Order: sequence, then structure tokens, then C-alpha cells
Amino acid sequence: MNAPLPELDLDADRLLEGLRRWIECESPTFDVAAVNRMMSLAAEDLTAMGATVERIDGPAGLGDCLRAAFPHPRKGEPGILIMAHLDTVHPIGTLEKLPFRRDGDRCYGPGILDMKGGTFAALQAVRALIQAGIETSLPVSVLLTCDEEIGSPGTRPLIEAEAAKHKVILVPEPAINGDGVVTGRYAIARFNLAATGRPSHAGASLKEGRSAIREMAGQILAIEDMTDEDCTFSVGVVHGGQWVNCVSTTCRAEALSMAKRQEDLDRGTDRMLALNETREDGTGFAVTLGVVRPVWEPGPGTMRLYAIAEEVSATLGTTLSHGSSGGGSDGNFTGAMGLPTLDGLGLVGGGYHTLGEYISVESLVQRSRLMAGLLVKITGKEMGS
Repeated sequence: MNAPLPELDLDADRLLEGLRRWIECESPTFDVAAVNRMMSLAAEDLTAMGATVERIDGPAGLGDCLRAAFPHPRKGEPGILIMAHLDTVHPIGTLEKLPFRRDGDRCYGPGILDMKGGTFAALQAVRALIQAGIETSLPVSVLLTCDEEIGSPGTRPLIEAEAAKHKVILVPEPAINGDGVVTGRYAIARFNLAATGRPSHAGASLKEGRSAIREMAGQILAIEDMTDEDCTFSVGVVHGGQWVNCVSTTCRAEALSMAKRQEDLDRGTDRMLALNETREDGTGFAVTLGVVRPVWEPGPGTMRLYAIAEEVSATLGTTLSHGSSGGGSDGNFTGAMGLPTLDGLGLVGGGYHTLGEYISVESLVQRSRLMAGLLVKITGKEMGS
């Protein structure tokens, strides 16, 4: 079990050259054409590796998804699913401010850490195994989705249906706590907020109006003040008003709540929904529950996966920590289903969701080797089958 893998063709410079194509293909979630260009690029790479690739029409208003399967004698049987997303939070044009560039061990670019880098590394691990003639015990499949950055509202049914066909789920989201992996994730809920005001001319009859923006501003302060050690609340999107000389009639916002335990998130949800109010004058405040990611608490199957990863890491001369993470991923869904899931298998880096997003170039090779080792070491017997 502890024998090292043969040397694999995983050269850092060559990997970076391939990854650059992915990073320079910008793919913000709400830009359907951009996401589909990224999916086409990934499909080309998968096809070149010998995979059978199926393009799946995306949810309304969103990009497509990809399902791929690599050649294997047991192809079609339950196996290993590598699950990732190719949408990012960075709008088209971010490359002008955050171009793909290397500075020593750091390489920068939009979406390079979350999570194009980890996804590319995972696929390169498969490529290297195929090239070396190393066959995995279980067949390997891939699912690439289009809307994770907005909570996977359209792809959750696909994710859960596809995951249920497999023994093991591997998710190359960014590493945590340095180079640790994720064995659990907190519960997360999104809320849509709407304040309704009463219009008037902001100059001639200001007092006759009721500003929706003012209402929203007060509610934002109240919502964020509800944060405690058990449950956090934050508002990250606000849109209101159209004319500066008009008292605003509507203001909309989006809030996020996170908790380590499902019962704490449920209580937080009740507190948010209790803010609903409709007044006699027609003004008010409305809260509706949006996408929810269930809490994922590590079960025996996940911990057996971590033990295998720890052994593989030891053969690579490194130690591997694990833990639960506050950031959500599609691993929330598969972990909550009770499926053996190991997340955080992506790259080491920092600054994701910012204009300083980067990866450690060293981790590009290291994590590719870790993924390759996992794919070889997982037999399915450890999962009770």
C-alpha cells in the first residue's frame, strides 16, 4: 500500500503551458457563451486523452456541463467520479487587471485557484497514468459543471444523480490550511432580499417618499449584526434606485449565512425569514430563501479516503492534514448524501475571488501526483464493496 508510484510525466513548465489556455479562456458564471467556450476547451482536452465526452445542455440561462468517462475494462460500473466546476466569479476583462503571469513559485490568473488549476491538475494526473500504462482498479469518470459559484441552483439534480452512480467522489477544490484536504463543509444558505419604498421627487417632495435604499441599508446592518459564533450573516450584492432625483421604490440584495451545524443554519434561516414585513402604506421588506448547501459531516467512507490520501502523501515525502471548511462546494451535496467524498484536492495558493488570485507552481505537480496516487490506490474494497 505504501509503495511509491513509478515516475510520471508531470513537468511543471508543460503543465503551466496547458493551464494557461484554460485561464485565458475567461468563464464567469452568468456569461453563457464564455462558459460554453471553456467547456469546449475542456472537452477537446478530454477527447484528446481518450475519454468519451458527453455535452449536457445547461440549466436555463446558464452554460453547458460535461460528462466524461475514460477507457477501462469495467467502464460503466460504479467507480471514481472527479467532480469540478469551470465557472468563475471573475467577469470578462479581468485578464487585463489579473493577467496570467508567473512570479517565482506563484502563478496568477482569474480562476487559477478556484478551481481551474485543480481541475486541470486532476485531469493531467489521469493523462499521466494512461501514458505510463497504469490502470486504475476502478473506472474513472469526470463531471464538469457550470454554476457552482452561484450555489449550483441548476445543476444540483445532475450532481446528485451522477454521484449516486459512483463509489467515490474526488473534488479538486483549493487546498485548505496550507496543503490540507477537506473532509467536511459547513452548511450555507443564500437569501434574496427586497425592500419596497414609496416614490417621490427627491428635491421637491422628499418627505412624501419612503426610500427603499434607506430601508435596505438599515436591514443590512441588522442582518450582519446577527452574526455570532454559531452562524454568520453577510450581504454581498446590492442594487437599488435608478434616478438620483427620485426617492427609490425598490432595492434588492443577496445575503449569505453559514453555520458549522445544520441546526444552527436552520435557526439562522428562521431569523432571516422573520424579517419579512408588509406595512399598511405599501412599503416593506421581503426575504426569500434561495440556494441551500447542506452541512457535510465526515463519515467513515470519507475518512477511509483521507487515510488513503495520507498514505499516498507519505510516499511523496509530505504530510497531509484534513478538516472541515466554511466555503461551500458541490462536495456538500455528495457528502450529505453519505457518499465517500474527499474535497480540497486542488492546488495550494491564495487570494481566490480577488484580483490577487494565485497558485503555488510546486503544488501543480505535487497535487497531480497526489491525485494520481489516489486513483491507483482506491480499489473500492475500502468503501465496503
